[in-house]
Amino acid sequence: MVASLDGFIARKDGRVDFLETADEFPSGVVLDAAAMESVLGGIDCYVMGARTWETALRFESSGAGWAYGDKPVFVATHRDLPKANHPVEFWAGDLGQLLDEKVKPRFKDIWVVGGGALCGECLRLGLVDEVRYAMVPIVIGEGIRFFEEVGRDVPMHLVETTAYSTGMVELRYQVKRQTTMPSQRETHFVG
Repeated sequence: MVASLDGFIARKDGRVDFLETADEFPSGVVLDAAAMESVLGGIDCYVMGARTWETALRFESSGAGWAYGDKPVFVATHRDLPKANHPVEFWAGDLGQLLDEKVKPRFKDIWVVGGGALCGECLRLGLVDEVRYAMVPIVIGEGIRFFEEVGRDVPMHLVETTAYSTGMVELRYQVKRQTTMPSQRETHFVG
């Protein structure tokens, strides 16, 4: 996901207007369509929470297009959400069960796109292998955190860094496996 320098993926009201900045870093990688395709092309499916789904639909209706192509999307939620003309499946059960029984057997490269509650819960449950954290050069002071309520330390190993010409920096981390993971019976549903 993309976040502000101080770790927020959206403002408290859900707006992400701060993601577009005017900063320039001339020696950075140009983030063009080919670069985006190299990242997104290898993804088999997306998992997101309800607010991220609603944000994606708002972007699409405003003319920004559908960011997820024809890849399957799983939305974790207890709410009734608007459907769209995209391959989507809504899930109102246990998050660990969704990933372990429905998603992982069918797909190899799964991207948990957001939001903060879903990402935090996936980390807490030990369901994440890698974190890609892209920071835009702005501090917004408050909002929705990248990871909500993890409730424990999750050690990481830095694998790669990339600086972009827009001033955005991407950090790619591998999640270090711990010998004791939280019980799947402690799963909290998010969305």
